[in-house]
Amino acid sequence: MARSKLASLVFASLISVAGQAFAITGDWIPDNEHPYVGLIAFYGSDGEFIWRCSGSLISPTVVLTAGHCADTVGGATTARIWFQQDAGANYDPATQHDPVTGYPDDCATGTLGLLCAEVSAGHIYNFGFTGALTVPNTHDVGILILDQSPSAVTEYGQLPQAGQLDALATARGRQSVLFTESGYGLTYKPQAHSGKPATSFRVRLMAESTLVNLSSGLNDGFNLQTQGNGTGLGGTCNGDSGGPVFLGPYASDLIVGVTSFGLNELCRGTDFAFRVDRQEVLDWINGFLQ
Repeated sequence: MARSKLASLVFASLISVAGQAFAITGDWIPDNEHPYVGLIAFYGSDGEFIWRCSGSLISPTVVLTAGHCADTVGGATTARIWFQQDAGANYDPATQHDPVTGYPDDCATGTLGLLCAEVSAGHIYNFGFTGALTVPNTHDVGILILDQSPSAVTEYGQLPQAGQLDALATARGRQSVLFTESGYGLTYKPQAHSGKPATSFRVRLMAESTLVNLSSGLNDGFNLQTQGNGTGLGGTCNGDSGGPVFLGPYASDLIVGVTSFGLNELCRGTDFAFRVDRQEVLDWINGFLQ
């Protein structure tokens, strides 16, 4: 693939930038269906916040996210995850802190091991994430092993069968197949020169989207391409990285992909998720569940 095309791919984690508030876009609704989807803050070796993502508990202590979020080569050393639906809603830009939940600095008093958990150094893994130059096979899936199980979360995301999406690659009427994305990322991202602020609620939102492609050059069996443009539909943006893509409408718990990248920086409804229904990916994930 041409280098210019690769340069347009935007992985959807939210890097810490002073003054910027880098969720689900379009026709979203609050996500109270998936209490196991959390807001993740990653920290470098000095303990400083470096980026934020989303992720899903798939067992009491195992969190599924994106490989570019769990990028240890890129600097991710430790992490913390909040499972409150409004995990960062009270974030104060002046103090860069949410006094209710502790995001992004700590687990608020009484929440550690209940609705908040920590990840120590050495417990962040990725599936050999390789970045944009290897699209479509970016290996963009990651795993976090929590230091403590959040006891208030008693539901978990479900993994698919190997090849569960394969039949959709050539199916007629596939544009009617619904997927649901969930995450804590940016809801509106304006042009840089517009002077308008970005909108980020830092709450867990979800939206439905429809299938575009599984087999184009950007997908080729490794990625799932969806679109969220139109009434009742929505998409993903910065901060939604690693969040689950469910097969089916809002109530689904079946995770078939993790939010990975988009084609531009403005989050205009064309989204790509790294598929987790491939046998080698499932084998890797299941290795942490044994």
